[in-house]
Amino acid sequence: MTIALWTVQAVLAAMFAVAGISKSTQPKDRLAEKLPWVADFSLTTVRVIGVAELAAAVGLILPALTGVVPVLTPLAATGLVVVMALAALTHARRKEPGAIVFNTVLLLLAAFVAWGRFGPYSF
Repeated sequence: MTIALWTVQAVLAAMFAVAGISKSTQPKDRLAEKLPWVADFSLTTVRVIGVAELAAAVGLILPALTGVVPVLTPLAATGLVVVMALAALTHARRKEPGAIVFNTVLLLLAAFVAWGRFGPYSF
């Protein structure tokens, strides 16, 4: 189970690092080409989402890897559950069912990490 948790943590961290860097550095009009929901939010909100995703990516790996405040790993996963729930609500409002499915998969993976690292497979 530990290998499964580490694998999911690594996949989530990689995905959210790329997404976070993109949202926190690219111009809004360029982001809107690939992420239509960006048009509904201010640039500041998009940047905050990007920084939160980037922080979660770091939090999924670094504390667990170094052993320094390892409780941050399941907290980062819990934060991603919240971010993905809010993302799914946004996509539901925009009537984008494909995006809701994607958000739900990421939410479930983050919930798995939170469960495992808070519970039976904590550090």
